[in-house]
Amino acid sequence: MKRLAILALLSALATSALAHSRVDRTTPDNGAVIAEVPNNISFDFAADIRLTRVVMTYEDHPTVRLDLGEQTSFGQVFTLPLEGIGAGSYRIEWRGLGKDGHAMQGDFMFTVD
Repeated sequence: MKRLAILALLSALATSALAHSRVDRTTPDNGAVIAEVPNNISFDFAADIRLTRVVMTYEDHPTVRLDLGEQTSFGQVFTLPLEGIGAGSYRIEWRGLGKDGHAMQGDFMFTVD
């Protein structure tokens, strides 16, 4: 009986993990060192997601919320304008909802040299 309960729990966890979308690619790439601040950032997700919030942190400056514009429906690819501050380290944090209703979040970083 105990084994059956453990098997059921592991199966449920695996199913919910598969339901969540992951970021297949960001532009700039996570950890990239680039020469100029990009005009846009982009996310390419493995499955449909609806972005609900994206913020940028630069060095020790206050966090800036990025404009999602019309990109508020479910999709896999999102491109957002970025107003860079200059050379330094940028961190982009995102939040969203999967089609299954689960909240998701993640981040990526890049450096402008």
